[in-house]
Amino acid sequence: MNYGEIKKTDIANGPGVRVSLFVSGCTHHCRGCFNAETWDFHYGQQFTEEVEEKLLALLAPEFIAGLTVLGGEPFEPENQRALLPFLKKVKREYPHKTIWCYTGYLLDEQLWKTSPARCEVTDEMLSLLDVLVDGEFVQEEKDLSLQFCGSRNQRLIDVKESLRQGRVCMDI
Repeated sequence: MNYGEIKKTDIANGPGVRVSLFVSGCTHHCRGCFNAETWDFHYGQQFTEEVEEKLLALLAPEFIAGLTVLGGEPFEPENQRALLPFLKKVKREYPHKTIWCYTGYLLDEQLWKTSPARCEVTDEMLSLLDVLVDGEFVQEEKDLSLQFCGSRNQRLIDVKESLRQGRVCMDI
């Protein structure tokens, strides 16, 4: 997997000060995407163990609330397979920090059911997330007043509660 950028102190993609990882590779190609260069799976730099260690170190300070993974598309199957071991490390080292993830795929229609996004590690990756912002960016529904979403169709989902109840539970 490649990544396009790491933001050491991000306040736009989740609550508090966060470390954000922008992965490369996305097949959605949403019109108006703010990060279209990351559609290319080969864009940026290789996600290596050294990069993982750097991210873990960036997460260490007390003022860092957690990690946000976005892209590109973290739920492209090849990205899921690369991210899963890293997300396990994050949860193991920082169990009280939250993990947020942005995806164009819908939790209940594409990640829980058979789809091009679903693979052998999807359920385990979901189990490591606290909040999932799902839904493709839709230019016609763009709304700058939304907190943590780019368009009105996107949902902030409490993943832990959704997994417990077997239905989408919104993060309020």
